[in-house]
Amino acid sequence: MTWTRTVRQWLQTEIPYEDLLPDELPAYVDSYVYLFGVLTLSAFVLLVASGIWLAMAGPQWWHVSGVGHFVNSIHFWSVQAFFFFMVLHLWAQFFMAAWRHGRGANWVTGVLLFVVSILAAFTGFLSQQNFDSQWIALQGKDAFNGLGVGSFFNLLNFGQMYGFHVVVLPLVLALLIAVHIFLVRSKGVVTPIEPEARPQKGDEPR
Repeated sequence: MTWTRTVRQWLQTEIPYEDLLPDELPAYVDSYVYLFGVLTLSAFVLLVASGIWLAMAGPQWWHVSGVGHFVNSIHFWSVQAFFFFMVLHLWAQFFMAAWRHGRGANWVTGVLLFVVSILAAFTGFLSQQNFDSQWIALQGKDAFNGLGVGSFFNLLNFGQMYGFHVVVLPLVLALLIAVHIFLVRSKGVVTPIEPEARPQKGDEPR
C-alpha cells in the first residue's frame, strides 16, 4: 500500500467529505457564539496579508509613506480584531466546556494559539522601529534575563525579533490554525451543555 493511499484513507476516515464541506448544520450552530472562531480566522488572514505588504516594503517604509501609514493601520487594527474575537472565542468555548466528548486536543491547540499570538504581537511591537519599540525592548530584556533566556532571545537584536515576527511565529500560528480547524472538522463543533433536569412538583421524595 502506497503512502498516498494510506493518507487518503486516513483522511476519509477522520474527515468524511460531508463533514469537510457540510451543506447542513445543526440548529444550535445558528448562534453568534459559533461565529467568533470564523471572525478570528478572518482577522488573521487580513493581518497576514497586510503584514506581507509591510515586510516586502521594508520596516522603515510605513514611517515615511502615506500608503505605508494606511497599510500599517490595517495591520494594527486587524491585530486588535484578531485578539478581540479570539478572546471572545476562548471564553465562549470555556463556558461551553469545549473539551467535552474527546475534544481535549482541540482545546489545547486553541490555548497554544493564544499563547503564540501573544508572542507574535510582542515581537511586532519590537519591530516598529520607533521609540515605543526601543522602550519595550529595554524593559522586556530585563524580564527575559530574569527568566534565564536572555542569551537565546535578545530583545535588542532587531534582526532576530523581526525574523521571529515575520517568519517563525506566523508559520507556527498557521500550522496550529490548520491543526485546530482539522480537529474541529474531525470532531465537529461542541454541542451546547444540556440543562439539568429539575424535579417536577409532586416528584419530591416524601
